[in-house]
Amino acid sequence: MQFRPATDADLPAVVDLLMDDELGRTRETGSLDHYRAAFNAMKAEGNNQLIVGTDANGAVIACYQLTLIWGLSLSAACRAQIEGVRVAANLRGAGIGAALLTDAEDRARAGGARLMQLTSNAARTDARRFYERAGYASTHIGFKKPLVP
Repeated sequence: MQFRPATDADLPAVVDLLMDDELGRTRETGSLDHYRAAFNAMKAEGNNQLIVGTDANGAVIACYQLTLIWGLSLSAACRAQIEGVRVAANLRGAGIGAALLTDAEDRARAGGARLMQLTSNAARTDARRFYERAGYASTHIGFKKPLVP
């Protein structure tokens, strides 16, 4: 498997991965236009990357978004936020997720990050076990508030 920055041509496959679970089917809707606009904004921003994992045939089978966040807390540490972590359902349990996290952590370190952080929906109990096995600790309580009018 190879990990690389996503291209415009990868967006349909990435959206399919985002939709490929019980929660995603209810959240990921609409045309690709708004995904394309968001992807273009990510590329323009610079510290925000969409990474895809591809199989030997070049098919997209995994993805994640990595954002470097520079801040003043933790002695002015750079944090890396990983989100949108997905592996094709038929390939879960084959070590792809572990390889994905290794790739993300390597990219985060290369970007200057000293801390990797993520959130996972509380309903995703399998994901929580996966992250804990990978060395991530549930140390904070997260809050979200929709800003849609």
